Amino acid sequence: MTLTLAQIALYSGALFVLFLTPGPVWLALLARSMSGGFAAAWPLALGVTVGDMIWPALAILGVSWLVQEFSYFLIVLRWIAVAVFIGMGFLLIRHADHKISSDSRLTRPGKWAGFVAGLIVIIGNPKAILFYMGILPGFFPIATMTWADIALVSLISAIVPLTGNLILASFVDRIRSFVTSRGKLARLNRIAGGLMIAVGVLIAFT
Repeated sequence: MTLTLAQIALYSGALFVLFLTPGPVWLALLARSMSGGFAAAWPLALGVTVGDMIWPALAILGVSWLVQEFSYFLIVLRWIAVAVFIGMGFLLIRHADHKISSDSRLTRPGKWAGFVAGLIVIIGNPKAILFYMGILPGFFPIATMTWADIALVSLISAIVPLTGNLILASFVDRIRSFVTSRGKLARLNRIAGGLMIAVGVLIAFT
């Protein structure tokens, strides 16, 4: 394995910041938790996790091929990663008080329905691989990564959001106030936006 603890820690922190950004999966987890408790929410979180493992691995393999063909491509992707995080951070801060909308497909009852819904929302989103292709080169030396490195990155990409989603589902009675209260949601978005900008700046200077 060639990855350093510093690289792993920075990437894990960035994933946690991304998890803090409320979205449809958040609302789906809250809705399922409120209607059926933790037992109704964990299958959706597990379904999302499958996609969280697949997309980073595919992105790394795709970027590795591009780097072999075009040596300058890695430099371009590094600055794309910087732009993605800083841009997302500014957009979050700018639209901090906007309400988030729910996707009814994610709230269908049943464990299997929850798992499939979580899987579809991730696998069915081709933007996910483009997102990972844009940010991963900012954290890791894609051209020299081994299979063990790829496996570790995929595992981290799954564990961090899964842990957050399960904690969110477990403490739904406490956390749902952030979604129902516009002021608290805005505050959370501003914090997450600021952290995203910080991650982008850190990538640029490391």
